[in-house]
Amino acid sequence: MAKLVGSVGLMTMSLLAVGCTQTAGGPPPGMTVAQGQAYCTKLTTVYSEYVAGVSTAMGGVGAGGGQPDIDARVAIAQCQDGNTAAGIPVLQRELRNNKVDVPPPS
Repeated sequence: MAKLVGSVGLMTMSLLAVGCTQTAGGPPPGMTVAQGQAYCTKLTTVYSEYVAGVSTAMGGVGAGGGQPDIDARVAIAQCQDGNTAAGIPVLQRELRNNKVDVPPPS
């Protein structure tokens, strides 16, 4: 039992170390902060229009049907917090999953 507890503790510390080395926020590679933010806004608007209504407070137009799923809401919040590198791929995936064409970055 002691070996198991020691192994679990070691694995937990390894995962924490990996998590701490991740970069937080910022635009995707190859995009400036402004480009990342503009693309996030574009994706949020398209998601809001064609998939699920996103309130204008979250950057949407509120026109789509239903509620956005949790992944989309988190991605939109990440975009609003400036972590566009995390939000963009999720919004792109959400659009594809709902058979909506993903607009190209400007």
